[in-house]
Amino acid sequence: MSHLNHHPLVADRLSKLRDINCPPHEFRRHVADIARLLVLPATEKLGTEPILVTTPIATMTGQSLSRPIILVPILRAGLGMSDAFHQLLPEASVAHYGMARNEETLEPEIYFQKFPKELPEADVLVLDPMLATGGSAVAALTGLKEKGAKHLHFVCLVASPQGLEYLKEHHPNVPITTAAIDQGLNQQGYITPGLGDAGDRIFGT
Repeated sequence: MSHLNHHPLVADRLSKLRDINCPPHEFRRHVADIARLLVLPATEKLGTEPILVTTPIATMTGQSLSRPIILVPILRAGLGMSDAFHQLLPEASVAHYGMARNEETLEPEIYFQKFPKELPEADVLVLDPMLATGGSAVAALTGLKEKGAKHLHFVCLVASPQGLEYLKEHHPNVPITTAAIDQGLNQQGYITPGLGDAGDRIFGT
């Protein structure tokens, strides 16, 4: 697992995100900024293969990504991260996984899913701003594995220790990249100090 909470740019944007007075348009911008900063650590272990490149001066052996990339934002909050990832990975396909948390049971409920055919061959990056109880992340990763995905990576902005433990317990082989690890969860299952409901704050609802 890698996390970047000590990076000055991440720390600055996170502080702005956490502020209750941050309006939706600025919240979206800060989410995108942090997402861009997470692209490099989230992709540093992607496989490559040699490729012959002819420069204006000479011929050399370079490297090319060996597998296609699929971004899987967990709807709806994950959409706040997917555009930033897609800007740096324009060759990536984008799948969608619609989940809503049942506020009584705190369990995820799937309401939409659409995936490219290349899941088994691709590097699959699952995007969700918050890893709270871990229920949505585990459900998404389980569902993706059932559909054939083999090379999975989970990326979030803020994680709770409980969510990290739950995810590792159910999917120990899935790497995790996060911008910050917070103190824990409150009685409602929200990350504390956290940043509130990321989906509501991204879309102003």
